[in-house]
Amino acid sequence: MKRHLLMIVLIGLIGFPSGAAFAATDETSLQQQGEDYFNLPLCLPGMQSDGTCLLYGPSRTAAEMKAAGFPYPPRELPAAYLPAEYGVMPVLVAKINLADYESAPIYGSFEDAVAEINPISQIAPGHLRFISYIDRKDFGGKPYLQLSSGGWMRAAPAAYSNYRGLLFFDNPRNDFGWIVDETPSYQSPSFDAPLTGNNYVRENLIQVYATVEVDGIHWYEIAPDEWVNSLKARSFSPKYDPPEGVTAQRWIEIDLYQQIMAIYEDGKLRFATLIASGLEPFLSRPGVYPIFEKKPLETMQGAFEADRSDFYYLQDVPWTMYYDGADAIHAAYWRTFFGYPQSHGCINLSPADAEWVYEWANEGDMVWLHDPSGQYPTDPSYYGTGGP
Repeated sequence: MKRHLLMIVLIGLIGFPSGAAFAATDETSLQQQGEDYFNLPLCLPGMQSDGTCLLYGPSRTAAEMKAAGFPYPPRELPAAYLPAEYGVMPVLVAKINLADYESAPIYGSFEDAVAEINPISQIAPGHLRFISYIDRKDFGGKPYLQLSSGGWMRAAPAAYSNYRGLLFFDNPRNDFGWIVDETPSYQSPSFDAPLTGNNYVRENLIQVYATVEVDGIHWYEIAPDEWVNSLKARSFSPKYDPPEGVTAQRWIEIDLYQQIMAIYEDGKLRFATLIASGLEPFLSRPGVYPIFEKKPLETMQGAFEADRSDFYYLQDVPWTMYYDGADAIHAAYWRTFFGYPQSHGCINLSPADAEWVYEWANEGDMVWLHDPSGQYPTDPSYYGTGGP
């Protein structure tokens, strides 16, 4: 009798999985079913319990993950980074390192450049000035560069970002994105939550399984009980149906809030990457626009302030696609990172991303710029003529 009471107590403490409740009430049947229950094997992870196995241990964890929206087994994004052959610049570029208020002289010969005599022209003062060059000679540990025009000048050969976006071979089943600044992750969506011990750096790829807003900040769940926030990360949800104004089955989406570009073709996501769009007060204008001109190289220069203190000169910007007046999608070899508004209105890409988009895009393809946060002005007169 004591053995039977002990069995009943144990059964009451442990419980039974769904569908395994006992119908019998007599002592012999209860004992037999209890013994059958405890002789059941554990369910394998990913199996559905139908009463022939016990949903405990790893199988319960897998079931709870699935119920919370996490795939089991975990899936990688159906995507790969752009191949290494993309992003090799078609020109050599260098930065003019003079003070913003100084003109940059151009000389007729290498010897004159070294001696700093007889300048033949100059590049106006400005805060952002890059040139392209075809030859280099060093003197006294300093580089002197020859422009395609034949002139020579002092400038510092520049490296450029090797960041590259994702080519998709199937549509993802969940949202995804990138870390844009170094950050730890949290066990729940709050800065007061305990840290997980995991740390992420800029350009780390993440998958996003849930999004919540807390005190005006979006939090993204990137693994069970692991969250990062919108101050440090960007999240993207693909939109496979063309927006209003787009009738073709190939188009470009630019999410100005998340700073992400996506390219669609025939109902499939083909490509996605981080961008840098216009920074206040030079915001990129939302709307739907056709690409009306493509240029493999384009020199961009100009100023918006009356005193021309913001003058820029960017020689031979590669892979330029104009879509809204002077606004264009193009490579930005002077940018070191992406994921934040930074430009004078244009959509800046890394060289690798710009080259791939330039190869894919045709004149007439539509570009949809939108702001899902609703923060961008709706008055068209607010937006200027654009720039890099």
